[in-house]
Amino acid sequence: MQARHSRRQGGFTLVEMAVVLVIIGVIIGAVMIGRDVQRNAEYNRIKQKFIDQWVVAYNTYYQRYGAPVGDNQSAPQLMVKGAHFNGFSGGDMTSVAEPPYICSGTDPLPSAPGVRTRESASGFDLRDLMRRAGITLPPGRGEGKEDRYAYLDTNGNPREIRVCFGWNRPGTLWGAGNVMIITDLTPDLARALDQMIDGKADAANGAFRQVGITSRPNTGPGGATDPNAIGAEWGGNNTGSMASAVSQGDTFGTATDDDQVMTVVASYKMNQ
Repeated sequence: MQARHSRRQGGFTLVEMAVVLVIIGVIIGAVMIGRDVQRNAEYNRIKQKFIDQWVVAYNTYYQRYGAPVGDNQSAPQLMVKGAHFNGFSGGDMTSVAEPPYICSGTDPLPSAPGVRTRESASGFDLRDLMRRAGITLPPGRGEGKEDRYAYLDTNGNPREIRVCFGWNRPGTLWGAGNVMIITDLTPDLARALDQMIDGKADAANGAFRQVGITSRPNTGPGGATDPNAIGAEWGGNNTGSMASAVSQGDTFGTATDDDQVMTVVASYKMNQ
């Protein structure tokens, strides 16, 4: 009886403890992988259900009117807001003043390097221009907020993407010509979108670039000029907070797990 009693009071064996630890590790790994899979699925939804649909809306407007959004339909300049553009067309346009962006609503755009103001004149509301053309807008956040999309950053804080359209003069490092401006992107989301659109995350090359970059790498090994040099990384990462944004992707910021993750602004070049 004493022998049976002592066996009943015995603890777990090493094998049993190892099995439990393995199970716990598998569960934790599955949770982490599931979180990454869910985030990647959300990034794909943003690309397909929001960004791509605004590209379709822009192209549909162009096809119906023969001019970009805000251009003069009878005498097009072939530039967004070309109807009221006071610059110089047909010659050297590298130093002309760029018109404000065409956006929906009256909320100001975020203050960031390279970001211009939104158009405040009547008749240049993006939503109204599209609706008058009979174009179905992406659902976005709902009626009246089709230009916005809500998502969670990597710390679980709600963020809101916003799209506008504009024209950048020749030589603009973040894309010359007619572009879609996309604000409030976390660095992770910006890189994911760039990867899906251009095939690799490069802030200074391709159709999808970071607004505000100041230079484009053009040197190869040994400092020699190389037009095919490796491009620039997207500025910032998940350690940068809104209050103390980092400028480089390989620099640590001061954000905690509770802070809002910093954001960047992207320029997506339209094909017409």
